[in-house]
Amino acid sequence: METIHYDVFVIGSGIAGQTAAKACIAAGKTVAISDKREFGGTCATRGCDPKKVLMQFADLEQKAKQLESLGIKNGPKIKWKAVQKFKSTFTKPVPLSTENNLVDLGIDLYHQSPKFISKNEITVEGKTISADKFVIATGFVPRTLEFKGAEFLQTSDAILKLKKIPESAIFIGSGYVGMEFCYMLSTMGCKVTMIEIGQQVLSQFDSFLVEKLTKVLEKRGVQFIYDVQPENIKKGKKNLKLTFQKDGKSKTIKARKVFNTAGRVPAIEKLDLDQANIKADETGILVNDFMQSTSNENVYACGDVSSKSLPLTPLSGLQGYIAGHNIINGNTKEFENPLVPSVVFTHPQLATVGYSEEEAKSRYKNVKIYKGDASEWYNAKKENAEAYAYKIIVNERTDKIVGAHLLSSQANETINVLTVALNEGLTTNEFKKQIFTYPSYASDLKSMLKDEE
Repeated sequence: METIHYDVFVIGSGIAGQTAAKACIAAGKTVAISDKREFGGTCATRGCDPKKVLMQFADLEQKAKQLESLGIKNGPKIKWKAVQKFKSTFTKPVPLSTENNLVDLGIDLYHQSPKFISKNEITVEGKTISADKFVIATGFVPRTLEFKGAEFLQTSDAILKLKKIPESAIFIGSGYVGMEFCYMLSTMGCKVTMIEIGQQVLSQFDSFLVEKLTKVLEKRGVQFIYDVQPENIKKGKKNLKLTFQKDGKSKTIKARKVFNTAGRVPAIEKLDLDQANIKADETGILVNDFMQSTSNENVYACGDVSSKSLPLTPLSGLQGYIAGHNIINGNTKEFENPLVPSVVFTHPQLATVGYSEEEAKSRYKNVKIYKGDASEWYNAKKENAEAYAYKIIVNERTDKIVGAHLLSSQANETINVLTVALNEGLTTNEFKKQIFTYPSYASDLKSMLKDEE
């Protein structure tokens, strides 16, 4: 069989893979790109973008409920089929437009997941292909849960395609995805149970704020069950019955749907990396600061699948750019993990940037914590918010802000203001000199940095 050769072969068509591929084709190299699913990647087709389209309708309904006793007579009626149709206007065009764009640039496309057969060869679509350089940008896939009946579990893909809101649902796993969809479905009338193997949901976020968010969702009808080990799922006529272990006892709950939201892992299982001496672990493909494999110099990895990434689209694009640059110019550009804010799009939203309280205390000799409940402040009271709170962490020696954690309806935007403050190394005094629009959630940030009298 004849071997087809490219200068660069990219695996994965999300933002990371596209960015690397476009850089290489612009530099005059021959490039191909493959994907086992629709072209365009997770974020645009089955992740962040469609999720936010759907969730704004839950936000609208939740906002109306908050104002129900304050002047709203008849709340909005959400037509879910129309909502899904609207969402499709964002997702449906992506694969074809992505393919057309790549083809117009002169990039060859393959619609299958390849397998490595040597350090510089793969097989894909029944063809043997060699390349001088490979870029792996396959992203994440849902973590596999292994217990009897696990085949009845559905993932976030199914939530994004729901034809109607189910009467009841169980989520196994309380990370970003689980908590966001838990909020969305419960707001839209679904009875939701959240199953968590640990003792806290959103374990990577500040416990002071997580506790407040959890209480809000509990008031809205969400049931949280902690320290749980799922055992099996059985399918009934209408419901699925989940059996789990808690406190040494076997218990069961029923729901129309059971969703696996137990996190996502690097999508590397089917690539046969060992055949190409590409080392990886649970963090992804092991790469150096040039986004180059530590064990195979002809391979680069970028985006979620690399060991130096966070699951954030802007970071994936940056890594794709660096990988492409280094393939073209040699290893001259290093990746430095930037300060990246993170948000859970529940209602209220939970946002964070910089160090946690524990991290700051381990790093600095003296740390000052500005922490409080702001639910009686103007911005919270005017919208009848159920929770509004904050924790801002300052290095006492330098007076510089080193971490910020917010819980509010506008946390996704106001955390960006604090991100700029951290990036610029602002002290609390310098930050409080800034003038923001009033009354706004941004203007509240200065009040959060006031010492108690």
